Amino acid sequence: MTMALTPEQDKALARQARVVSLVIAAAMMCWIGVNWLGSKLEWAQSTRILFDLAAIAAFVWALVVAVQIWRKRRDG
Repeated sequence: MTMALTPEQDKALARQARVVSLVIAAAMMCWIGVNWLGSKLEWAQSTRILFDLAAIAAFVWALVVAVQIWRKRRDG
């Protein structure tokens, strides 16, 4: 049996969803920028991989939080 979310809970989940979307957008833009900058400045691959791993970490965090939001909305 699912219960309806209160308006406060719904606003909190909407706020979390906005944060997730901002993290995804910022991580993608930073990753693109760092890759461009790294190629222009000829950074070593070992340096570039650190930024790749940071972007992957941001995407994994966003996925985990998005699944939590989805489950909370589904379960009420």
